Amino acid sequence: MADPLAVWHAEHINFARLLDILEEQVAAFHAGESPNYALMGDILYYMRNFTDCVHHPREDVAYARIAARDPGSQLLVDRLQQEHRVIATAGDELLNRINEAAEDVVTPRAALEAATATYLVYYRHHLSTEEREVMPHAAQVLTEQDWAAVDTTVPASPDPLFGDNVMERFEALSRHIALDAQASRD
Repeated sequence: MADPLAVWHAEHINFARLLDILEEQVAAFHAGESPNYALMGDILYYMRNFTDCVHHPREDVAYARIAARDPGSQLLVDRLQQEHRVIATAGDELLNRINEAAEDVVTPRAALEAATATYLVYYRHHLSTEEREVMPHAAQVLTEQDWAAVDTTVPASPDPLFGDNVMERFEALSRHIALDAQASRD
């Protein structure tokens, strides 16, 4: 079995990369250019259907086990689980704004920008808290049995974007990520 914290850390890096691309697209929108709404929609679709439906539920099980082993962490666990719900709701709102803009529905520019800013701020803060506080604590207190319980409760799913078999819907996004990675190396 792969080290679950290493997997989560790698997923967090991937999520942060997607948030960066999303922010770049909104910056183009803010500058009066035309962002790639299809790309933005694919990012939100991935975030809603992989992170919110697979990654976060697995974390929630692990968090509950952390709190059971260390009751002093319950407040932090409760906050992070609440953040998962807030991020999901903010993601729905942002996806609605992106879909409206892509369909040429007259939507105030500020509505899309505010929805994006809310999503980005919440998500980045959440990732930072997990990396800085929760993951090191999980490494200390969770046992192999705890991780087995996570796997049993919420089985791992292949990543449809960053995994070995990229889902057809995400091929353009995958190419965009590869081009960004190449550009940053050059």
